[in-house]
Amino acid sequence: MLKVVKVRLYPNSQQQQALSQSFGNTRWLWNYCLNLMNQTYIDTGKGLSGYEVKKRIPQLKKEYEWLKLTYSQCLQQVCLNLGTAFNNFFERRAKYPRFKSKHGKQSIHYPQNVKRIEDCLRLPMIGDVKAVFHREIKGKIKTVTVSKNKSDQYYAAILFEDGKDQPETNTNGKAIGIDLGINHFAITSDGSKFDNPRWLTKHEHNLKIKQQRLSRREKGSSNRNKARKIVSKVHKKIADCRSDFHHKLSRRIVDENQVIVVENLAVSNMVKNRKLSKAISQVGWGQFCTMLKYKAEQEGKVYQEVDRFFPSSKTCNVCLNQVDSLPLEIRFWNCSNCGTKHIDRDVNAAKNIRDEGLRIISSGTGDKAYRQTVRRSNRGRKKSTTSLVSG
Repeated sequence: MLKVVKVRLYPNSQQQQALSQSFGNTRWLWNYCLNLMNQTYIDTGKGLSGYEVKKRIPQLKKEYEWLKLTYSQCLQQVCLNLGTAFNNFFERRAKYPRFKSKHGKQSIHYPQNVKRIEDCLRLPMIGDVKAVFHREIKGKIKTVTVSKNKSDQYYAAILFEDGKDQPETNTNGKAIGIDLGINHFAITSDGSKFDNPRWLTKHEHNLKIKQQRLSRREKGSSNRNKARKIVSKVHKKIADCRSDFHHKLSRRIVDENQVIVVENLAVSNMVKNRKLSKAISQVGWGQFCTMLKYKAEQEGKVYQEVDRFFPSSKTCNVCLNQVDSLPLEIRFWNCSNCGTKHIDRDVNAAKNIRDEGLRIISSGTGDKAYRQTVRRSNRGRKKSTTSLVSG
């Protein structure tokens, strides 16, 4: 089974210079090949694959000798990654590939020949770079991606094969539905609520001061670069706090449940709401769901997503009666069909999400039909008007 461990690197000044050269060379090659692909399509109407542009590397090394300072397989991997980026675009999994900038995060990919030597990571043409391994790497190292963030901190994402088989998934155990929100980050079908830490709000004043200092610095000056790094450290602090919260909560949910069901939210569309865009952006629903998914798969548990248009809040989880409208300001309501009092609309939504996920799993087809057209046996009733009780 493949696993990834991300470790912190502490290269010396000479190794930092060598890594900077490698970052620059791979970035230049990416931009060169991307421009070549674009121009070829404009001229001929046909595109180039990653393998076709990879054949041009030997000739490029003769024209630009500084490309020889970078490990050859890293250069080859750039072309293959560019080809993968275009495949993802054509299959509508990602946006069109963009040119890379020297400002921002930098990375380089080593497809092989990377070894761990005690407390160091041996990189080709770089040497033994000091690293902090917080977890054991038991198995064969497959690939390593070295990156540098805007705060000039170096990391290595190590992909390795641990030699274990992927556990078989089964649904025997506790099932839980999760309704993601803003006031409460997550509401589960068993009634548990997890508060939204609002990390951005807590650091907003500090971030505002740092950004004001940055805006006053002259563009291109060394003082502006120093101020930019200070701002990036505040952003990294916020991102680390958010990630830590997501890791701990996702681990707790996966450990306590066998089947985990969430909504398939379109966050990119939701942030278009000008009143809620900032609040939605800082909670990190997408990152949290990603953590839930891979942790569940590693444990042999089931992660299921429910269609985002499924009316989880407007459906009574007892009789499946659906109300026509349920504004956000109405937090509890009574079902006129069965008389059930839903004292919390979010808990009711989480229960419906859980039941819909179990229905999808039991159907075996992955069908995501809406609840109003799929009823439980001996429980389906005609749609009626539901009485709303607002506080």
